[in-house]
Amino acid sequence: PIFFDCPLISPFSQVTVLMLLCFRSEVPGPCDPEDLLDGVVFGAKYLGSTQLKSEKNPSTSARMAQAQEAVDRIKAPEGESQPMTEVDLFISTQRIKVLTADTQEAMMDHALQMISYIADIGNIVVLMARRKRKGPDSDQPSSSSSSSGPQKKCLMICHVFSSDDAQVIAQAIGQAFGVAYQQFLQANGIKASDLRPGEYSDYLESQELYNGDLAHFSDSQNIRDVVITKAPGEILGLAVVESGWGSILPTVVVANLLHGGPAERSGELSIGDRIMSVNSTSMVGLPISTCQNIIRDLKSQKYVKLSIVHCPPVTMAIIRRPDPKFQLGFSVEDGIICSLMRGGIAERGGIRVGHRIIEINGQSVVATPHDKIIQILTNAVGEIHLKTMPASTYRLLTGQEQPVFL
Repeated sequence: PIFFDCPLISPFSQVTVLMLLCFRSEVPGPCDPEDLLDGVVFGAKYLGSTQLKSEKNPSTSARMAQAQEAVDRIKAPEGESQPMTEVDLFISTQRIKVLTADTQEAMMDHALQMISYIADIGNIVVLMARRKRKGPDSDQPSSSSSSSGPQKKCLMICHVFSSDDAQVIAQAIGQAFGVAYQQFLQANGIKASDLRPGEYSDYLESQELYNGDLAHFSDSQNIRDVVITKAPGEILGLAVVESGWGSILPTVVVANLLHGGPAERSGELSIGDRIMSVNSTSMVGLPISTCQNIIRDLKSQKYVKLSIVHCPPVTMAIIRRPDPKFQLGFSVEDGIICSLMRGGIAERGGIRVGHRIIEINGQSVVATPHDKIIQILTNAVGEIHLKTMPASTYRLLTGQEQPVFL
């Protein structure tokens, strides 16, 4: 399946982009970029819509699982007839409309910025749009910082379509975001043409790759086996979170230790440590839910052997940016890195999706408003030092969420 993460356009959404998606006048994709200004139409079959609850910044695997759940809810079981309506999907840099094929009446009409995610799974396209809650459970931020309270759920409306051109449709919507972003740059006096062809890639090729993890994980002093003794039926007493996309070692991170629990009593584990294996079962590359289940299944055992890399809870990224015209290549929402451009200077500098920015060039930004963080990053040049930690760890350490101990 191909998956696009789409909340990338500022000021159209809360997410502020610090990347330049295209370095030439033509935005690559299946459509002529000029046609997307007026709109293009694809034929499809509308299967239905459903609504899901979602975290504000779900992981890529969670997004894909949500898309699959929407399909499972709406698709008729094998052997049963599938209700469907012939429709035309209208896609432009402004709107996405669903029109009945015969009367051309609008069944749905979404502004482009309302589409959060797009997934194509075989011949199925899922469009996912975030909805605001109303009433006392509203997801609207209060007058204080929106990051000061616990992480709230939002509502996601999912529209499911069937088409032989599912992949092309998904790519066309992604291209529409790219063209709209280019329009935004032009409207604000930023010219993509300021970068001569190949200048960005030439710089990347000459840039030394920084990855503090690589040096850290290569040091044998930081890698060790830990044996934890506990009573049969007793939990280990630790909470884990994902290390973040972009980490050289994609595994789970110790985010909290239960006071008085076996993990804390051992004195061998610290917040920030990466768990590579449990009783010789590798945790590297596994989904967070699988890792949690592996740890839960240890409850009956008396001895548990963990292979860990001792790491501080805060990680360092170094982005080398010679000029403001070289875009950083990631997007931020409420201090959390929520998307990253592959191959950009931010990825080469060690930036991770799902991490919260703690410091920029030695200056704490924990209590800094979103707009101020963006201003600091936008104007930063030279060697930019960012300290980050997994957003889930940050919320646990600051008491915004209660840990689930395993």
